[in-house]
Amino acid sequence: MFSGKTEELIRRLNRAKFARQKVEIFKPAIETRYHEEMVVSHDANQIRSTPVTSSAMMKLLAQGCDVVGIDEAQFFDDEIVTVCNDLANSGIRVIVAGLDMDFKGNPFGPMPALMATAEYVTKVHAVCTRTGNLANYSFRKANNDNLVLLGETEEYEPLSRAAYYAAMRNSTASKGNEDKAESL
Repeated sequence: MFSGKTEELIRRLNRAKFARQKVEIFKPAIETRYHEEMVVSHDANQIRSTPVTSSAMMKLLAQGCDVVGIDEAQFFDDEIVTVCNDLANSGIRVIVAGLDMDFKGNPFGPMPALMATAEYVTKVHAVCTRTGNLANYSFRKANNDNLVLLGETEEYEPLSRAAYYAAMRNSTASKGNEDKAESL
């Protein structure tokens, strides 16, 4: 999070539009933080998109396109890998943005398979809010264990590896103390 993934996606899609290519942008229908139909970056840049409930819908809606953009790909079902490969194999340029790891530091949804089958992977990083180093991790500050929790700076903090694991140790210790207090 906060690395510029969506910003870069918007930049690449706008360049394709400038080149007079037919572009279609998709995002998961659950992603409504900023707007229901726009893909919006944290810097408030935006581009019109088509919200979809499943990756299979993209294949149908992308017919006749030169370029397809997909934002927040980690929230799609595993079929997105087949859809992206089918689109690419039919000559469509496919640009995908998404988080590679969830808040627990585990590979996130279909992203590992998408990265493995992609011709090019550009990994962008946020800056760690505690060390100033590159941030590879999204530390969840909110006390919520659901895999999907849409949020921003109130819920998440970009951290380097060292800062992330220190924060995880501290939150585990704090949670242990809370559990002890509740059992008294």
